[in-house]
Amino acid sequence: MAVGSISKVSLAAALLLLFGCSKGPPRAQPVGEAFVGPAVLKIRSDIPLQSSTVTSVKHGDRLDILQTRRRFLRVRTLSGVEGWTDERQLLASGDMDALRELTARAAKLPSQGVATTYAPLNIHTQPVLSSPSFLQLKENEKFHVLQSIVLPRSDAPRKSLIPPAPKKPKGPPKKEAAKAPKVPPPPMPKPPAPPADWLELSKSERDETDAEKLPPQKLAPRTDGWSLIRTPSGQAGWVLTRLVSMAIPDDVAQYAEGKRIVSYFPLGEVQDGDLKKKVWLWTTTADSKQPWDFDSFRVFVWSLRHHRYETGYIERNLKGYSPVLLKEVEMTSKNGASTLPGFSICMEKKDGQRVRREYALLGVAIRFAGDRPCEASPPPPTLQDPWPVPALDGPPPQSKPSLAERLKKHWHALTGK
Repeated sequence: MAVGSISKVSLAAALLLLFGCSKGPPRAQPVGEAFVGPAVLKIRSDIPLQSSTVTSVKHGDRLDILQTRRRFLRVRTLSGVEGWTDERQLLASGDMDALRELTARAAKLPSQGVATTYAPLNIHTQPVLSSPSFLQLKENEKFHVLQSIVLPRSDAPRKSLIPPAPKKPKGPPKKEAAKAPKVPPPPMPKPPAPPADWLELSKSERDETDAEKLPPQKLAPRTDGWSLIRTPSGQAGWVLTRLVSMAIPDDVAQYAEGKRIVSYFPLGEVQDGDLKKKVWLWTTTADSKQPWDFDSFRVFVWSLRHHRYETGYIERNLKGYSPVLLKEVEMTSKNGASTLPGFSICMEKKDGQRVRREYALLGVAIRFAGDRPCEASPPPPTLQDPWPVPALDGPPPQSKPSLAERLKKHWHALTGK
């Protein structure tokens, strides 16, 4: 056998070996990227919910977007696993930046009390039920409440993470010569005249004069209370207020009388024998749908005579706004000025002006210490549309030919086939 024939046979055997070891077609090129919104997200093998789970990813994990089908996306994880998920469960890089900004802002807000929950609690990226829940607190886990708001129930509009493909420019419209019909159509007949008593026939059995007296019935928009919270690890997000329970001791919470406790703070301590009992301040509201945050505040002191909590100070029927601040208060008396522990509350006066009213704690007694201008209230949160993933310029980049394809091309060049 000739040497040239032997080399061709060897090359052919090598090519067959490479073709048999090839791993299939090259991977699809991504058309964008997204990040996981929920705490845990299951990636399915297909679009239907009953499809098997191929892998699970965590909040903040990066995913490559490979294909879109309505509101479902085929994605690939960093480990190379591909599957399908709902677009509403994903965030763009801008959404992740907004969540980090929220955490940084929440780190500077004063706590309005420690709260807990009696069931697993989902933390959302926005005060909207349809927004992704990126973290879930366990039962009886505690966290800080920073702010409470009431917003109309709505569904945050979500733009597609993948921008639509640019539309092809339309060419000039084709001019079609108007063809005159060979036989003109007959003229349209005149419409029939209305009956002489058409006004009487149009009236309903109900007397219009009575209907005009009735005011129009409008359904009040449904609202949801939301609380901005901060977890012990420093993460911040929004939870439904109705699922939050303030962790004030039960011997004080029993006096809530059906009102919602908005905030609470320890002001000091009272020694009763071997017991140490705190002096508590709380704010409550009887109607959570009002534009103000609370309508009363109350100070509880421990009675050394009756060995129970009793009201040391209370103010009702006010319009109070968060945050309530614990601070040192300057008091002026006959003996001169002194600095005492106390608190301040922002409330609205009868003329509509807001003032921050300061109170000092003298033992277990509360004394008014003066008014100061109240700082501007923070703007309510605005619902953000998700940032779209930047579109790739031009068609997706073509993958490089594999080694098997290059050897095959080289074989055709040698053999001429």
